Amino acid sequence: MQEHHEDSDLLVILRHGPHGSSWLKEGLDAALVAAALGRRVALLFMGEGVTALMPKQQVGPLGQKGTAATLEMLEMYDIETLLVEEQGLSCLGLSSGELMLDVTCLSPEALARVLTTHRLVLTF
Repeated sequence: MQEHHEDSDLLVILRHGPHGSSWLKEGLDAALVAAALGRRVALLFMGEGVTALMPKQQVGPLGQKGTAATLEMLEMYDIETLLVEEQGLSCLGLSSGELMLDVTCLSPEALARVLTTHRLVLTF
């Protein structure tokens, strides 16, 4: 029997850091819009996307602001499921305690399970 995640029906995967492209901002915007429309949203930070959760972000080379302000809005939109790829975290030499928000670290097995239990998945 397939396990079904009742807690969220949209998984937004964020694979890009805050600087160098607008992918991360667009992904967060999509998550906020979906949540505003009543969807239950989970965010998954993978690879470079994990850097979005680092505190004290500087303005990027092109003047892009960090994503801290948007991340602080997640709670207002009831986006509480924040998942981080364990591998991405360790590649950056970080622990989940060093991040701005409370996250759930996913092992490769847990990650595979999360990816199969969501009906809708958007990747940015």
